[in-house]
Amino acid sequence: MSDVERMPMLDQAAMNEAQRKAAQALTAGPRGGVKGPFIALLRSPELMDRLQQVGEYLRFRSALEPRLSEFLMLIVSRRWTQQFEWAVHVPLALKAGVTPQTIETLASGARPSTMAGDEALAYDFCDELLRNKGVSDATYRAAVDHFREAGVIDMLGVIGYFTTVSMVLNVAHTPAQASGVEPLRALPL
Repeated sequence: MSDVERMPMLDQAAMNEAQRKAAQALTAGPRGGVKGPFIALLRSPELMDRLQQVGEYLRFRSALEPRLSEFLMLIVSRRWTQQFEWAVHVPLALKAGVTPQTIETLASGARPSTMAGDEALAYDFCDELLRNKGVSDATYRAAVDHFREAGVIDMLGVIGYFTTVSMVLNVAHTPAQASGVEPLRALPL
């Protein structure tokens, strides 16, 4: 697979009106610019606008505390070996309270043994969902008992949204930003 960026940032002069409007809206929001997955998604400005609204809710206003949202983002990023999202969210996860040891273990592709109890519930839910395309009654009940139904729905939103973003970034070959975060290695299939 080539590492050449397939969908680089569009030149402002090459954008159509819908693309310019979507780029301006994204720049005016909490992200402050067209970055990461939105560079490729700008090719479909209506999809980009709708997805960024979902992502904005999940990152900044969901029922989950930021530590758990960031943790889930790292689990999905690791599963997809998504360098851009990993580089962006490792510092955010650390700031939110995920331990360095937990992140290092995730990076290796293993289940961390150092997780907080709610992180273990979120990890098991996410891992089971991604492996089995669903969760068992026991996993579901444990998640609802701890996170309530709204939290479970928001976990599903984070997992689904970051899966979509990871696919976009991987197909577009969007490079990671320089962040000082060690890149993910490919995991065996």
